[in-house]
Amino acid sequence: MSVESVLLSHFARYPAMGLADLYKLIHQAALGSEHAIRNPEAARRWLNEELASLGEGPDEPLLDLLSEETGILRVHLRPYLASGGDPEHLLRAFLRTANEFRGHADTLERYWQTAIRLERFPPDEMEKFIRPLRAKNYPAVHHSPLYERLYRPAYRVIWQGFW
Repeated sequence: MSVESVLLSHFARYPAMGLADLYKLIHQAALGSEHAIRNPEAARRWLNEELASLGEGPDEPLLDLLSEETGILRVHLRPYLASGGDPEHLLRAFLRTANEFRGHADTLERYWQTAIRLERFPPDEMEKFIRPLRAKNYPAVHHSPLYERLYRPAYRVIWQGFW
């Protein structure tokens, strides 16, 4: 599945997706997890707390391949739990991805240019959005409040080689 196909499928599944949500998707597809995890016990507590308080959410697949090129997946927690998935397996894959996978900023830029060509958002707004992030070497961002409220995202970013 091409990055263009991934973006189009997410636009269709999450019609209220904003620029921050698009950037987060592209950031994860290109760079993987947000940062190295120095405290595995804190990551375990975070996962267990999130699993215990999931509640209802949108119909999502178990896995979303965000990029064939990088092999990055989103593992959605609701279907993972419903399918009997082992939280320890998920945690190990998440920790390995966060600590071992390294993507490239040029991949993020290529994906961003693909998104611009899709014309979901005005190109000038997209450039205005990414300019300060580019200057800071592409930090991770949070989902928009609207996206959080409507879609209640709950997933872990995993490299398929560790899955």
